[in-house]
Amino acid sequence: MFWLVFLGPVFGLLLLAMPAFAQTMPENASAKSYGEGWDCDIGYRPDGDNCAAVAAPENAYETNRSYGTGWACVHGYRQVNETACVAVIVPEGGFLDPSGERWHCLRGFHRVDDSCQKVVVPENAYLVEASFGSAWDCERGFEKTGQSCTAVVVPTNGYLNGSRYGQLWSCERGFFEQDAVCKPVVVPEFGYLDDAAYGEGWKCHRGYEASGAACKEIDIPENAHLDRSGNRWECNWNFQKSKGLCVLNH
Repeated sequence: MFWLVFLGPVFGLLLLAMPAFAQTMPENASAKSYGEGWDCDIGYRPDGDNCAAVAAPENAYETNRSYGTGWACVHGYRQVNETACVAVIVPEGGFLDPSGERWHCLRGFHRVDDSCQKVVVPENAYLVEASFGSAWDCERGFEKTGQSCTAVVVPTNGYLNGSRYGQLWSCERGFFEQDAVCKPVVVPEFGYLDDAAYGEGWKCHRGYEASGAACKEIDIPENAHLDRSGNRWECNWNFQKSKGLCVLNH
């Protein structure tokens, strides 16, 4: 009986407190599934200590979600300051983005502020896609000169190299560029054409070395041999070069 006397007041306090707890949850709300407190039901949003119905503005619809504003703009409108939906104005030459919230320019147009301006394609040019919309580039054999395309002047014994930047032509094999013309490579006796992008355009055969514009036979000293290139000599093993000769290492 003693425990009844002790617990009685406690139960009484709990009974008195229950209505107070119940009064803290407003209408159109539900207790949280975890922790303490409550959340407004779908279609309602907190308004102080109450839950007010979501008021979707014109050209909007209720999302029935428990987060955000509770509404979203219909396709073709965009949200402004979480209070209204304004129409997305698509300029002539543009189209509405699939999101319905922005616009882009059609092919053949490029964006200028809030408009789409038609791309003026000059003669001997074609439309291309660029990061800012449509643009143009010159056809093969032509290069940009301001807002037009002019023919590339290819010298005799030259050809269009297909590059889009820098010099658009190169000299044929056996010729080298000098002062915007292609001059023939003069290959000396005991030499041959070399296609390297640098040098004279020719090299000497094995056993010969370049001497000015000629190829002269290499004078190989005793105890030496041609190196891998075939155009120089080096000393045999255990010999070292000294004053144009190969002397024995000591």
